[in-house]
Amino acid sequence: MNGISIFSGNSNPELALKITEYLAKPLGKIKADKFSDGEIQLEIKENVRKQEVFIIQSTCAPVNDNLMELLLMIDALKRSSASRITAVVPYFGYSRQDKKVTPRVPISAKLVADLITNTGVDRVITLDLHAGQIQGFFNIPVDNLYAAPVILDYIKTNYGHDDIVIVSPDAGGVERARAFAKRLHAGLAIIDKRRSAPNKAKAMALIGDVKGKIAVVLDDMVDTAGTLTEAAGVIERHGAKSVHACCTHPVLSGPAVKRIEESSLKTLVVTDTIPLSREAEACDKIQILSIAKLVGEAIIRSYRGDSVNSLFV
Repeated sequence: MNGISIFSGNSNPELALKITEYLAKPLGKIKADKFSDGEIQLEIKENVRKQEVFIIQSTCAPVNDNLMELLLMIDALKRSSASRITAVVPYFGYSRQDKKVTPRVPISAKLVADLITNTGVDRVITLDLHAGQIQGFFNIPVDNLYAAPVILDYIKTNYGHDDIVIVSPDAGGVERARAFAKRLHAGLAIIDKRRSAPNKAKAMALIGDVKGKIAVVLDDMVDTAGTLTEAAGVIERHGAKSVHACCTHPVLSGPAVKRIEESSLKTLVVTDTIPLSREAEACDKIQILSIAKLVGEAIIRSYRGDSVNSLFV
């Protein structure tokens, strides 16, 4: 792995360290400060000339600070004559704003993709984009990995010999839930959800049979947990033996942790694409799986020019 440098912003230092441990490469040195008015100042503290560089940075909360930090790191490395720059963005912020749902609104995911592309990055590696078409918003190669191998292993280990059913919390997640159900030889159910406003949802009905079964609700992210906890209540009322949930991105904003604690959910399994708040870490129901090995392997294969197909389930 000579000729490669790994850098990380401030968004998820623990994940970055796990990835570099897997790669057996130290993190590159960056000096990051802020001016009194909040402007970010960055300096790359080592030579990267003719090096292939990977930047690990989730654009999670504070979203705008972390996004700006990513853009500044890309620009600094480009101006330092790095040979190729890959942005490793485990969680891609603004991904929910991928289309116009009402008149006179921006397509924010496209704008962020343009910002990253035009800053000078050569490739993007990310996980579980909220919508697959976001890959097409970039004019550079995008490897959209999936946390499915990690989550599937957990489900098989913990519920593999039980009668389980995979539940999609809305119509948009049916394809993901069906893929999991097929690989687990499990049943499939769908929640009919009506959304009245952003971050506000009301689960209305359950399509499928969950009676006497272990229900696993599957989603790409959990934000305020309104949809998830409402779905858990509906599933429990339909006679499920127990209700669990798995997601890739634990956004967990606002009242999310309190809702999870007070809900009928037994467990919420998440990955470390986003660092948990202290409140979330203290919640006994929330369990963390690491995607460091998955991302580290993608970095190795990208550097060597190997295919990443085998990383997909």
